[in-house]
Amino acid sequence: MKEYNPFGLSGKWVLVTGASSGIGRATALECALLGANVVVTGRNESRLQAVCDELDRSEEQQHLMVVADLATDKGLDSLVRVVDNLDGVVSNAGIARGNVPIKFLKDDVLDDVLDVNLKSHVKLARNLFKKKKLNKGASYVFTASISGVASFTVGNAVYGMSKSAVNAFAHYCAVDFSSRQIRCNAVCPGMIETPMNTGEGSVSQEDYERNKEHYLLKRYGRPEEVARAIVFLLSEASSFVTGHSLIVDGGVSVPVN
Repeated sequence: MKEYNPFGLSGKWVLVTGASSGIGRATALECALLGANVVVTGRNESRLQAVCDELDRSEEQQHLMVVADLATDKGLDSLVRVVDNLDGVVSNAGIARGNVPIKFLKDDVLDDVLDVNLKSHVKLARNLFKKKKLNKGASYVFTASISGVASFTVGNAVYGMSKSAVNAFAHYCAVDFSSRQIRCNAVCPGMIETPMNTGEGSVSQEDYERNKEHYLLKRYGRPEEVARAIVFLLSEASSFVTGHSLIVDGGVSVPVN
C-alpha cells in the first residue's frame, strides 16, 4: 500500500526567510524532512550555511542558500532574482529591540523593527507575486505573533504592532492572491524558546520564568512546534484554509476566570 501523508511536501519548492535560527531554522529542517526542496535565506552567512548543511537530502532534494538582507531593496532583489516556481513561502524574518515604553521609544528602533518585521514581508510578497514567482495553488505563510493580536504588554508596542500588521497583511494577501489559487495564512506564536527571546536585551530571567505560569501548559513553546503548524499550512492537509491566523501559544491567550 502506498504511504499516505497529506502533510508531505515531496517535490515542492519552499522558501524560508529568517532561516538561520529559531522558528525559521526549525521550519526549514521540518520542510526538508517532509521532502521539500528548501531555499533558506538570512543575513548571517555562517549560521545559514550550518542550517543548509543540516537539511535532509534523503529524497535527493536540491536545497539552495541565499544570503540576503530583506530589509534592503538590494537584498530583496537578489533573492527574488534567483527563486522561481515556488510552491510555498514562509515569511519569517523578524527582530526585537528590547522592551521600551512608548515614551522612551527612539526613531531608529521604530525604523529598524518596522523595516524588518513589516516592510520586508510586504515587499517580498509583492515582488514574488508581481514577478510570478509563485506557482498556482502555492501556500504563503507569515510568522506573526500573539503580540498585538491577542496579547498587549508594557514595552512591547513596536514589536507587537509590527506583528499585528503582518497578521492583517496575510489576510489581505489571501484576498488579492486568490485569483491564482494561492492560499495565505499566518501563524501567531506565543513565547517560543529562541535566541531572540532568551538573548541579551530580552526580559530578565526572573520575569521570563514567572511568565510561564500564565501558560496553560506551564511552559514556553519550542521552535519545532511552531514549524509543524507552518508545515500544516504549507501542505495539502490545509488545502481549504486561507485568510486564517493560527494561534500557537500553549493556551496563554485563553481567558481564564
